[in-house]
Amino acid sequence: MKRAALAMLANNISPPNLSIMQDEGFTAGRIKTEVLSGLTVALALVPEAVAFAFVAGVHPLVGLYAAFLVGLVTAVFGGRPGMISGATGALAVVMVALVAEHGVEYLFATVILMGILQVIAGALHWGKFIRLVPHPVMLGFVNGLAIVIFLAQLTQFQDPDSAAGGYLQGTQLYAMLGLVGLTMLVIWGLPKVTKVIPAPLAGIGVTALVVIGFGIDVPTVGDMASIKGSLPSFHIPFGEGEGIYPPAMLAPFNFETLQIILPYAVILAAIGLIESLLTLNLVGEMTGKRGGASQECIAQGASNILTGFFGGMGGCAMIGQSMINVKSGGRTRIAGITAALFLLLFIVVASPLIEQIPLAALVGVMFMVVIGTFAWNSFKIMRRVPLIDAFVIVLVTVVTVMEDLAVAVVVGVIVSALAYAWQNARRIHAVTRDSESDPGAKVYEIQGPLFFGSSDGFIELFDVAHDPEHVIVDFKDSRVADQSALQAIEAVAAKYEAAGKQVVLRHLSRDCHQLLTRAGHLMVDSEDDPEYEIAVDYTVRTGILGGH
Repeated sequence: MKRAALAMLANNISPPNLSIMQDEGFTAGRIKTEVLSGLTVALALVPEAVAFAFVAGVHPLVGLYAAFLVGLVTAVFGGRPGMISGATGALAVVMVALVAEHGVEYLFATVILMGILQVIAGALHWGKFIRLVPHPVMLGFVNGLAIVIFLAQLTQFQDPDSAAGGYLQGTQLYAMLGLVGLTMLVIWGLPKVTKVIPAPLAGIGVTALVVIGFGIDVPTVGDMASIKGSLPSFHIPFGEGEGIYPPAMLAPFNFETLQIILPYAVILAAIGLIESLLTLNLVGEMTGKRGGASQECIAQGASNILTGFFGGMGGCAMIGQSMINVKSGGRTRIAGITAALFLLLFIVVASPLIEQIPLAALVGVMFMVVIGTFAWNSFKIMRRVPLIDAFVIVLVTVVTVMEDLAVAVVVGVIVSALAYAWQNARRIHAVTRDSESDPGAKVYEIQGPLFFGSSDGFIELFDVAHDPEHVIVDFKDSRVADQSALQAIEAVAAKYEAAGKQVVLRHLSRDCHQLLTRAGHLMVDSEDDPEYEIAVDYTVRTGILGGH
């Protein structure tokens, strides 16, 4: 008995696919494509990681460490080879409030807890529920994320010398706008000429050369904070005293700290998993391969736990970088691993160059990410899809901007589900006829599903006062779904019983039969023949759910 149970358990457990190449052939050409794709991603990751660190209000190195560690772990253990993960704007905009109020050490503690929650979600196979997210919600999610990233860049136009937080004026503003425009122009135009050099890197390089060559006085990454080229070191964010980024203090290991970080950890874990799983589906559609949702959840969680102990801001899948990788030919784990290792090399060796990057160039890169992320075709789609779907797209976009991504997706799914329930509730109706097998009996052929939304409409279908002594309710074209449906059936049977008439059920599907039998409504134990060659009439037992 024990051996049979263990064998059944083993059959239900599928080991994760951690092969490097998976279905791709292990050839020199494939390796070259993967390495070059990884290099392209790494070059584009540098400015984005630094920019997202600024959004979160942390040291740029915190963002770079997160991009390296999250990218490496998810590339090795993730459920969808070809996906790229790192520090993202969706998480950064949530982190900024925590960092501003409590300091960066509390952020590290939050990232660790966030990772634990994500591992739990993966172990419980909650990732499969991402399939319940409708396409209009995905469009709203993408659009809202793009707007959030755009709004976060506006802080770079604030005057650091203004006590009131005013924006740049005059020559400074024009110089900033001009350099942003130059970066965007290079990123837009270079791919039309050559794809040898990644466009984001080229845009940053051209803008940096213009600033240095003409001696333009604009803020740079080095003006914000110095980036030291060193490997990430193990660090415990809990304790007393100063942390690794003074004057930020360590987070005390107590219940009060848990109360502070838990709400942020839950939101960040939800946002990270939602964005990662949506990206997983998107990459899967482009490559024609399915990904392991639960495996991806565990990988994301493990990467964030590790990142929190090594001074990183945490992260999740990056839609923009994943698209760059896939379009560059990256299909295996080699591309993601290469991108992470190249990024570490840039941190250790090329940190002085990173410090010379003008902030205007980073803003230009992020603006192009916004343009590439926003689903512009949604404007055309909204004129052609049902009104409720267009409403969901707008709703999710607005909630993403006003609240956060997790709340927006949950709201969108709920609204979509309610709309679907309402549409199905309106489908319930009945075709009435005289019975051929039982002379004098009346048959109600129910059409449409019977569930909480249609239960009231179901009850209204019957004319108890004028019906004959024997009534047959035929469920051949209907399904009994939930307790509300059971309650409605019992209510109808009770009305006929009170009138001294008999009502029976016919053509119950197996799932409907099991549901009614479990509730104790059926007085006949046999089941209909699957092909309805033998129809069984089920008398309904009342008084089961009607009591208080």
